[in-house]
Amino acid sequence: MTCPAPLGVGVKTGIAFCEVMAGRDPAGGVLITVPPHKGPATLTFNLHNLHTYSEEQVRAKRAFTRYTATIGLLTMDNTLLSRAVVQNEFRTATDLVDRVGGGAGPGGVKAVAPTGTEAVSIEVPEGEAQVSLLGEKLTVDRMDGTATYTQSGRPIAVVSNVLLEYRPGPPPKAAKPVATKKK
Repeated sequence: MTCPAPLGVGVKTGIAFCEVMAGRDPAGGVLITVPPHKGPATLTFNLHNLHTYSEEQVRAKRAFTRYTATIGLLTMDNTLLSRAVVQNEFRTATDLVDRVGGGAGPGGVKAVAPTGTEAVSIEVPEGEAQVSLLGEKLTVDRMDGTATYTQSGRPIAVVSNVLLEYRPGPPPKAAKPVATKKK
């Protein structure tokens, strides 16, 4: 997997998280290489929303946020194979999947963290050598209103635990030796 926007590693779980950005070009997404396979391959991953954590808002009981993120799995010729959606609500720190290390916050954690988990499983057809995860849309509902984001380059969601299962294709056929005449 090639992650163009790594979020970081969870401080409790040790899981690597990768941001899925909005875009239209599959080459700019989270790229998953699919080895030659017989029959469909199965791509599984956990899909999360991305929350900017504020201890101040949590204490004031004003941290409520509902996220709905939609991403697509595309072939490299821009054919949509499937969509995945994660929706969850945030109220307190217990709603976070994990905090991510490498930030300037207390304990060295980042202000942004994954929240909510949706287990996703998508079949990749035989013959596809690479697929891409691209963000489509993020809807954020807060106490002060609703906003929808679709701009290219904006983080839409987060993925973790990416796994690809497949039956290997047959080995390449060996070339037959060429007979030569002795003189």
